[in-house]
Amino acid sequence: MRQVFFDTETTGLDPKQGHRIIEVGAIELINRRKTGRTFHRYFKPDREVDAGALAVHGITNEFLSTQPRFGELAEELLEFLAGAELVIHNAAFDVSFMDAELQRLKQKRCVGDICQIYDTLALARKLHPGQRNSLDALCKRYDVDNSNREYHGALLDAQLLLDVYLAMTGGQAALVLDDVRHDSQGSAGALSAGWKRPQGSLKVLSASDDELAAHEKILASLDAASGGKTVWRKLSS
Repeated sequence: MRQVFFDTETTGLDPKQGHRIIEVGAIELINRRKTGRTFHRYFKPDREVDAGALAVHGITNEFLSTQPRFGELAEELLEFLAGAELVIHNAAFDVSFMDAELQRLKQKRCVGDICQIYDTLALARKLHPGQRNSLDALCKRYDVDNSNREYHGALLDAQLLLDVYLAMTGGQAALVLDDVRHDSQGSAGALSAGWKRPQGSLKVLSASDDELAAHEKILASLDAASGGKTVWRKLSS
């Protein structure tokens, strides 16, 4: 399964008021493993960044004035996203900005035409009803280190989201993930809310010589009783 964890930073809160994307960060996973492929770009928005947005992400108009425009890299970005499950926290926000940028380029397609969109905010609300479910709150809940997040940043936030998602959908939560996607009653929350991300490295224990000898003795007796090799030996040969 190919997933892309995705985040944007913008000049303001509403694309209908002419606000633009100024940063995109995306990280690829296949079968829950990072592939090393990322997409990270800044864009010149051809408008001023609102003071409120600047306070959140710290990306200045002066810095953006030297960056390429969204249209110059749109095809490269769409190629990176195409065919993936696009994992976003509060997906409606980022998707609305992406679709607005594509409309400016006279594109006939929207993000939903090339990706399946998965909203981790909806998942978090089902797992933790009535609690704060911002990315910062989820980092704290699942022991994901966000100490470097002095400002929001698209690539940094995509990485934090990736870590949070793996924690939310690991352990017991993995058993109820399909129900979380489809069950409007929120019953999965009671099953998985108590799960916590394990700390430290996984300890691997190897069998002792005495244990291996005892195992071999049991296999030999099974061989004799069955008149041939046991299934264990066939699978391990």
